[in-house]
Order: sequence, then C-alpha cells, then structure tokens
Amino acid sequence: MAQSTLSAQHAHEHEHQSHSVFGFWAYLMTDCVLFASLFATFAMFEMQTAGGPTPRELFNLNDVAYETALLLTSSLTFGLAMISAHFRKSRAVLAWLFVTALLGAGFLWLELHEFAHLITEGAGPQRSAFWSAFFTLVGTHGLHVAIGLVWLAVLAVQIMRRPQMTERGLRRLACLSLFWHFLDIVWICVFSFVYLGSVI
Repeated sequence: MAQSTLSAQHAHEHEHQSHSVFGFWAYLMTDCVLFASLFATFAMFEMQTAGGPTPRELFNLNDVAYETALLLTSSLTFGLAMISAHFRKSRAVLAWLFVTALLGAGFLWLELHEFAHLITEGAGPQRSAFWSAFFTLVGTHGLHVAIGLVWLAVLAVQIMRRPQMTERGLRRLACLSLFWHFLDIVWICVFSFVYLGSVI
C-alpha cells in the first residue's frame, strides 16, 4: 500500500514537472513570435529616418561590441553555474550566478548609456519611424534581460536559504538558463541585423 502511494506521488510529481517544462517552452515560443514581429517591424521602417540622424552617423559599433561581449560571457558563466548545480556545489552556483548578474547589469548599463546618447543627439523614439522601431526592439530585449536579472536574484536567494540542490531547484535553474541563452540568440540577431545591417 505504501509502495503504491509513493509510486502515485512520484508519477504526480513527474507529471507536474512535464507540465512546467512544457509551459516554459510554450512561453519561449510566444517570445519568439514577439521578437519576430519586432524584427519585421524594424525591417519595414529601416532607414525611414524622416530626414533626421541616421544610424550610420550615431551607432558606435565598439560600444555595441562591448555589450555583446558582456552578454555572451554571461551565457558562459551561467553554463558554469549549471555545471556546478549538477555537482550539487551550491557555493559555486551562487558565485557563478553573481558573476552572471554583474555581466548582465554591465550590459544593461551600456545599453542605457547608448539610449541616453541617442536621445541627446536628437534620435529619440519619437524622432522617426526608424528610431521608434529601434528603441522598441532593443528596449524590449533589454527589458527581458532586466527580468532575467530579477529572476536570477530570486533563485540565488532560494539557494542561499536551501543550499542543498534539489531536482526542483535544478529545474528552475535550467528554465532560467534556457531563457538567458535565448536572450543571447536574440541579441546576436540584433547585433547582426540592426547594428551591422544599418551601418554596413
């Protein structure tokens, strides 16, 4: 009787895990649709600057390269956090998550600095269709990074309270890892399509 009860509980937990993973993948698919729509909108208004500043005049690819390096490196450090989690090394997980958070925060700081510079140069989101599409696309990605940082902080607090890495904790980290790597992929598209495509 006890064995059948444990089997039923295990089956219920496994079903709950499957639903959680499926739900997260469904969320990522909706995010793919969102960013695809934003990229399509940007392409529609490419170079529609209404006689105002052009991206070739204002984009600084060196700064964008620094942003890219920070975000891609944060993906690597998150991967190291996941490896540490699988070995149940909670202190190493927290250390790598902290480094990931610093890199992500640095990326956001550079992005906000770029936005401030563009607005100062008269290329704010209200200036033209191009700049409106640019701020919407890049800003939406930045908002996702900010949400990822909050999510990361919440998981770090949970790990500090319960240092023993459980299967549930691993699953939560894995979901955030997928989300973080997804943002890296989106940023590579932004760097290639928005920045390089507008300058070259």
